[in-house]
Amino acid sequence: MFLPTTPKELKKLGWEQLDVILVSGDTYVDTPYNGIAIVGKLLVDAGYRVGVIAQPDINSDKDITRLGEPLLYWGISGGLVDSMVANYTATKKFRKSDDFTPGAVNNRRPDRAVMKYCNLIRQHFKNTVPLVLGGVEASLRRVAHYDFWTNKVRRSILFDAKADVLVYGMSEKSVIELTNAYRDKQPFEDILGICYIAKEPKEGYFELPSYEACAKDKHAFISMFHHFYANNEPDISKGLCQEHSGRYLIQNPPQPSMTQEEIDHVYDIGYERDVHPYYKAQGEVRGLQTIQFSVTTHHGCYGECNFCAITVHQGRTIRSRSQESIVNEIDEFKAHKDFKGIINDVGGATANMYGFECDKKLKSGVCQDIPCTSSQVCPILRPTHEPQIELLGKIRELPHVKKAFVNSGIRYDLIQEDKTHGKKYLKTLVDHHISGQMKVAPEHIDDKVLKLMNKPEKNTLMKFKADFDELNRKSGKKQFLTYYLIAAHPGSQLEDMQNLKAFANQELKLNPEQVQVFIPTPSTYSALMYYTEMDPWTREPVFVEKDPQRKQKQKDVVTQKDNIQQKHHGKKQHKPSFKKRDSHKNKKKLKEENPHFTETKPANYKAYKALHSFRKSYVNK
Repeated sequence: MFLPTTPKELKKLGWEQLDVILVSGDTYVDTPYNGIAIVGKLLVDAGYRVGVIAQPDINSDKDITRLGEPLLYWGISGGLVDSMVANYTATKKFRKSDDFTPGAVNNRRPDRAVMKYCNLIRQHFKNTVPLVLGGVEASLRRVAHYDFWTNKVRRSILFDAKADVLVYGMSEKSVIELTNAYRDKQPFEDILGICYIAKEPKEGYFELPSYEACAKDKHAFISMFHHFYANNEPDISKGLCQEHSGRYLIQNPPQPSMTQEEIDHVYDIGYERDVHPYYKAQGEVRGLQTIQFSVTTHHGCYGECNFCAITVHQGRTIRSRSQESIVNEIDEFKAHKDFKGIINDVGGATANMYGFECDKKLKSGVCQDIPCTSSQVCPILRPTHEPQIELLGKIRELPHVKKAFVNSGIRYDLIQEDKTHGKKYLKTLVDHHISGQMKVAPEHIDDKVLKLMNKPEKNTLMKFKADFDELNRKSGKKQFLTYYLIAAHPGSQLEDMQNLKAFANQELKLNPEQVQVFIPTPSTYSALMYYTEMDPWTREPVFVEKDPQRKQKQKDVVTQKDNIQQKHHGKKQHKPSFKKRDSHKNKKKLKEENPHFTETKPANYKAYKALHSFRKSYVNK
C-alpha cells in the first residue's frame, strides 16, 4: 500500500492520529530508491502509523496541517539530494526543471528545504513534538561544514534548523530504535547513528575543533574534517562532539553494518513502484522512469572519490543483498501494470562492488591510513566479479525479463584488477547488459588532478578501453564508452582541460559531451580543498578556479564540437597537440608539485601502504 498523504486515506485506514509524519523535498514515489518510502514502510512494518507530506507549500498551512499533528515526532528530509544542489548549477544558476516534482517544473522545492520545513512546522504547531532530521541534506551537514552557496563555514544543520535529533547515514536501524524510545518515553541519547544537541560535551567522546574555530581558521577546519571523516565507520569510530557557541553537537558512533538478512528485509516489505495518486494527478514525475524498475543490489562504496559524498553517507563497507532477495524482487515486477520486461538498472553506488569485500576490513574495520582504491587498487582487496556474474545470469533466466541493464557506475580499475573473473564480467556486460554505450567515469586524465580526486590512472582507463573494444569486435557489436568528466575541480587549470580535450580527440576518438563543472558538496574532501585552497594532507597550496566564467570555460573547451566532426564532413582534421604528462620533464614537474606522485605500481600490500604513508599523521597536523 501507499503511505497515506490525505485525510481521506487516514479515514479509510481507521487511523485517528499518526505516530509519525514524514516531510520530504521530493514528491512521494513509493520505491526502495526513496528514503522516505523505505523509512515509512519499515515503521509501518514495526507497527507504527505513518503518513507522508511531500513538498509542502511553505507559504501557507494547507499542506503541512492536512494530516494533523503526529503523536511521536516529525521526520524531515530535503529529498534524494541536497536541496541547494537540486536547485542550482555549479555556476549558481537556478535550475528550471526538477525530475522529482510533478510536472518537472522546479517550483516546489525551497532552498535549504530541511530548515524551511522545520520553520513551517513550528509556525503552525506551537510546542509540537520533536523534529527529527534525516536524508542526504541533513546527513552531510551534521557538523560544521563548508557551504558553497554562501561561501562560508556554516553551523551544524541541527542548530540552524532548531531541530531535536538527526539520524545520519543509512539510518534504518537508528530510526526504529529512536521511534521505540519516543513511544516508550525512554532516553534516546545513547542510540547509535544519531546526533543531538547538549549543554556539555559527552564523556569519552573526541572533541572536534569548535564551529567558531573552523569558521576562523582553515587549518582547524581541515583538522576537524579529517577527524570527522575518520569516524563514520562501524567498529572503528569514536563518538564526536563539537562546540557551537557554548552548546555541543553530539554525534554518537555509527550503527553496526546491516546483516544480509536485515538488508534483504528492507527490500522485501513491498513497494508500489509508482507515484502516489495524490501527486501523480498533479503532473508527470520524470524521475520515475529511471527508478521504477531498477534494483539496488548493495549499499556502500569504498571508491572514496574525493568529490563524492557517498562515502560519508553510505559508508566504505559493502553490504550486499542475497541473490534470492534480488531475484524475488524482480520476480514481483511481472505483476505490475507498467512493467514491459525492461530493468533500467541492477546495481548500487558502484555496480561492480556487489558480493565481495576485503577480508581485513570485515575482520578489523576499514583502514584509516590507506584507501581501498586510489591511483591503484589495494592488493589486499582482491576483487572478484563472480557473484555479480552469477546474479546477472539468474536475472536473464527469468522469463518475464527481456533486458536488464547495468547503468550504475562501473569501476574499471576493479575489473582490471580481477585477473580471474574481470574479463568474463566485462564480456557479460558487453553481451547482455548494455545497449549501445557503457558509462564510465574517469573524470580527468591529468595525474595531478586525478591524485586530488583519488581516481585511477589514465593508463588503467586505456587498458580497459582496449579490452572493451576487443570484446565488441569479437561479438560483432557497435557499442561505445561514454565518459563522465569534471571541469574546474581543485588542481585543474585551463591548460589541463585543453590537454583533456586533445586526449579525448586523439586517444578516445570522440568529442566529450558528459562534462560537468565541479560542485563543492558538503562533507567531501574536494569541497575542503575548494574552500581552503590547500591539499588537506600536505597543507600545500592547490590551485582552485573560483570565477564562474572561467569555470564554464574549462567545460566549454572540452565540449566544443570540432576536430572529430570536421573529419566526418570531409574536411582536413586539425590534430591538437596532447601534452603527455608522462614525459620525463613533466614527471619531474609533477613530483615537485606533488611529493606523493608515483609512476611505479606497488607490487604488494607493503608497497601500496608506503605509497599512502602521508595519510598516517594527517589528523595531528
